[in-house]
Amino acid sequence: MLKQTKKIGVSFGYHRNFSYFCITMNVEKIKAIVESMPNLSTALGMEFISTDDEDTCMARMRVDERNRQPFGFLSGGASLALAENLAGVGSSSLCPGCACVGIEVSGSHVKAVVEGDTVTAFGRLVHKGKTLHVWNVDIRNTSGELISSVRVTNYVIKQK
Repeated sequence: MLKQTKKIGVSFGYHRNFSYFCITMNVEKIKAIVESMPNLSTALGMEFISTDDEDTCMARMRVDERNRQPFGFLSGGASLALAENLAGVGSSSLCPGCACVGIEVSGSHVKAVVEGDTVTAFGRLVHKGKTLHVWNVDIRNTSGELISSVRVTNYVIKQK
């Protein structure tokens, strides 16, 4: 399981596919941008969390009236949105000054989650190219049971 960290320090490392230095997975700057305006992440109640590992990221979301089906279960669309937004925050954190947008999302939902529970998404970067990042995101309930497994591909756009 991933460990949450509150350290704000910056570590640098050279990645063979990049001609610039990358920052370890600290989502605080991107989190501040996300929380500064209304958007899907804030509307659904997503909380992004920094991790100690440069190719992992984490987010939580309480299941409530913002993201549940009329039957009282977490919506599959909200699970996919959580995974895509987490991967976007992760890619954006690794590539300052770039716009990182999802171009493909696919997932399998294997267990229902009832309103009142909290899900945690754990993302792992499996490919980090110059223009494409691929993430595997597992979403689990508070008991640690797998809820959804999602793959997200992000397109990394250098902003001028």
